[in-house]
Amino acid sequence: MPRIDEVKIELSIVLGAAVMPIHQLLRMGRGAVIELATGERDNVTILANDHPIAHGVVFVNGDRIGVEIVSMIQPAKSAAAEPLAEAA
Repeated sequence: MPRIDEVKIELSIVLGAAVMPIHQLLRMGRGAVIELATGERDNVTILANDHPIAHGVVFVNGDRIGVEIVSMIQPAKSAAAEPLAEAA
């Protein structure tokens, strides 16, 4: 019987996004800063195994940074999951 503690899930937080030409990216070195198109109070997206599952907000508590979940993302219904309508 499988154990829940053996399930591997990679959690990621998307803080923002940036668009830049590839030549600019290739010229960047260690310590380079990429400005993100997001504000301090904007929601972040929480990913589980690269799939969006929730939105949250970043908070700082002393020397720790955390993310508080504010809403869950409902999974989109795929066309394959919907039953086929019978032809008339």
